[in-house]
Amino acid sequence: MRTQIGVPGLKEEDVVDVGSVAGETADFGYTPELTRTLGSFQVFAISFAFISVAVGIFATYDEVLVSSGPVGIWLWVVAAVGQTLVALVVAQFAARIALSGSSYQWASRLANPKIGWLFGWLTFWYLAIAVVALDNALASQALMPLLGMDGSEATARLLTVVILLVQAILVIASTRLLGLITSGAVGIELGIVVVLVLALIVAMAFNGSDLGNLTSRGITADDPNYFAIGGGLMAGMIMGLTTLVGFDSAANLAEEAKDPFRSVPRAIVASVVAAGLLGLIFLVTLTAAIKDIPAISASSSPVASIISGQLGPVAERLLLACIAFAMFGAGMVVMAACSRQVFAMARDARFPAHGIMKRVNPKTRTPVPATLLILTVGIVLMVALPGSALLQLIIGSTILPALIYGGITVLYLSVRRRLERKEGGFNLGRLELPIAIAALVWLLFVLFVLVTPADAVVPNLIVVGLILLGMAYFGYLMIFNRRVLDTEPGENAAFDD
Repeated sequence: MRTQIGVPGLKEEDVVDVGSVAGETADFGYTPELTRTLGSFQVFAISFAFISVAVGIFATYDEVLVSSGPVGIWLWVVAAVGQTLVALVVAQFAARIALSGSSYQWASRLANPKIGWLFGWLTFWYLAIAVVALDNALASQALMPLLGMDGSEATARLLTVVILLVQAILVIASTRLLGLITSGAVGIELGIVVVLVLALIVAMAFNGSDLGNLTSRGITADDPNYFAIGGGLMAGMIMGLTTLVGFDSAANLAEEAKDPFRSVPRAIVASVVAAGLLGLIFLVTLTAAIKDIPAISASSSPVASIISGQLGPVAERLLLACIAFAMFGAGMVVMAACSRQVFAMARDARFPAHGIMKRVNPKTRTPVPATLLILTVGIVLMVALPGSALLQLIIGSTILPALIYGGITVLYLSVRRRLERKEGGFNLGRLELPIAIAALVWLLFVLFVLVTPADAVVPNLIVVGLILLGMAYFGYLMIFNRRVLDTEPGENAAFDD
């Protein structure tokens, strides 16, 4: 009989009788080291906090106004529909393999470890870059305006490093603490959207609004390249594509979820749908509230400027404080997901310094060296990146998940007929094939949109460089430790017998 996983120091109510879930981990050849303390809402909160709709809009709304004008907000709908298709495909895997590492584990066990390694390498860098992008946005778009500091790239980079350090300490301290902070961040973020929408509607009733903003091209009205490939309209997609990603982060913490085969896939899909709907309501209200399109488009923090213009400076400060906390919680989620990705690859001896990176602190039950690695990567990026760091990080951290999700979709189309269907687990039934094909077409379009703009040159080079670096380490493994790329721990329990 499969038994309960017990960890010293945890209260009885914090650990469930995981039964077959514990057996699943053992069947895949691993001794359970992480603790199942995350309930259904906390799993949803992790995915939703990673997406962080208010944070994403706050960080990229200026780019939409400058590149495609206010009318560009409707591209959010296109992105939301497309990313929901992708989430449905990802959820199909999460309902079958409940292991830390998500796409790395899925590809390793359903295709082969070599392909899985590439998924894992790309996912690590996507998450590592994403947490730095989030924290840099927190520093430059929320914290500095909140503290009344003048815009300065050097100051933003220094604050980013400080934020990364604090997050690393908290992520290391406790998975339960992570769950509490992210749940609080999600609550505040939902409150931000709901309260702001209502407050702006009331304010517009007295101060006036302009529904014509919703179809205005704003300062881009005379742009001759607006509809061209890589032009303003395509560039306006960046907000939706940047924000509505990371929904698979719940799968990276599957070994810490109480009911992963149900809670994780549901959280993946629900988080995208909820973020898409809330984001659209927020964007429509925000855009209708703009009084002076050219002035708001020229603002370094347009969302805060709109709030200040309609609700006053006190509301603006309160908004910035709430946004700062929501961003901080989102950054913690990304850092935790990335550390579990490193841990998953290191315990299979497929990551540099794997002997160190696979270590789990016996007291906190968290992967400490893996978390410190992410902190180190963040410091290096803040020191080494030329020019304005935020836009380069945002585009780079959007290209990588598009590549990963495309690979996941191709993998699913290749192995779907052989996948085991777990009783009560998430299942698309007859819709799985058309949804997967539609998701693949969408992702090809996304990659085209992301790599064609002129300002995507540096991010494209960064992605290519990371892939080449990975290939060098892959070659090292093939020559000196090929066994780890030819074998997989445990039996392959993902297929039907």
